[in-house]
Amino acid sequence: MAAPLSAQETPEEVAAAALDAAPVFDGHNDVPIQLRGRFGNVIGDFDFVDTLDTATETRAAMHSDIIRLRKGKVGAQWWSVYVSASLEEPEAVQATMEQIDVTKRLIAQNPDALQLALSADDVEAAVADGRIASLMGMEGGHSIGNSLAVLRQMYDLGARYMTLTHGRTLDWADSATDKPRHGGLNAFGMDVVREMNRIGMLVDLSHVSEEAMHDALDVARAPVIFSHSGARAVTGHLRNVPDSVLERLPTNGGIVMVVALPWFINEDLRNHAANRAAEQARLEALFSGLPDEVEARLAKWDAENRQPVSTIGDMADHIDHIRGIAGIDAIGIGGDYDGMPYGPAGMEDTSGYPLLFAELARRGYSQADLEKISMRNMMRVMREAEAYAASQEGAVPFEYPAGGDRDGEG
Repeated sequence: MAAPLSAQETPEEVAAAALDAAPVFDGHNDVPIQLRGRFGNVIGDFDFVDTLDTATETRAAMHSDIIRLRKGKVGAQWWSVYVSASLEEPEAVQATMEQIDVTKRLIAQNPDALQLALSADDVEAAVADGRIASLMGMEGGHSIGNSLAVLRQMYDLGARYMTLTHGRTLDWADSATDKPRHGGLNAFGMDVVREMNRIGMLVDLSHVSEEAMHDALDVARAPVIFSHSGARAVTGHLRNVPDSVLERLPTNGGIVMVVALPWFINEDLRNHAANRAAEQARLEALFSGLPDEVEARLAKWDAENRQPVSTIGDMADHIDHIRGIAGIDAIGIGGDYDGMPYGPAGMEDTSGYPLLFAELARRGYSQADLEKISMRNMMRVMREAEAYAASQEGAVPFEYPAGGDRDGEG
């Protein structure tokens, strides 16, 4: 008896068929902050078709452009309108609005390739028209300046998700990589989640503490996302999602959009970075005031301790683990390109996604599985969040006194 067609197909063919049917819906790309950092948001002469010429003496070339997004089979992209969490919150609010503006201008300058999307229907329409659906997500609650009114206005400007924190603990939410103050979310932080659900803005739990993840899941009435995170059981970085949270995702309906950042997906590389930082601190303590000596000795350490290489297989390992704990419906892709130095070997930029999907096909993922990971799970999450918001039509907005301190609420 002849083998079924699926058994005759190569992994590359299975991946190609999946990405043709459901192109990648990527959860996080930092092109907007590159526009701010490299060009001060002055982009009238910026060519987003091909950005390989953006390399300078101090910066590598950008990871993203229309050519490489197309090659990577990216059909929808969440553009991060991130601004530094070190900014004072009123300044962060203004800067976030500027990032929304520059993202909209980038989309408008490339109408043949990009199309603004504010809903799941918009995403479907853009993909059907051969354009990359372009959505905007805020990265860090510092962007709303402790104000639910600002949150609502950011939604009206087009932001469709918000990462509750970035690298800094806020007055209402603990970051994964800063000293905690609230044991997760305080009362105001929980109302932020409720209000986001009410208006239809996705709650993104990348960057928040484990306790804050659980608090958000306790109050969320719509699926959450992790826009760019891995599995902590595979790589122990605190930016990754612990099994205790993965176990709750099937009930919530949320997804982890697996990140490509090498230090988040390769444990050996994470440990190498920690060891190097420790060695640098040791040398600076021993040779204070002798920077040339520190540099020479650190170079010797580097030569003797080669940095491990992260691979596409590392990213696939995180996907395997999440599938084993939370199931195939809880997985997406969130590369973090242009927000990291480089991606895994073979996936250094946005063109590499087909290689990841071929690796997953080699591991036994079916075309239907791959379509869920690439796009369909994210589309389901958007539609469920939109449906919940529609069910709340007429519900009273959550209100707090203007200008109030949100620390210690509850």
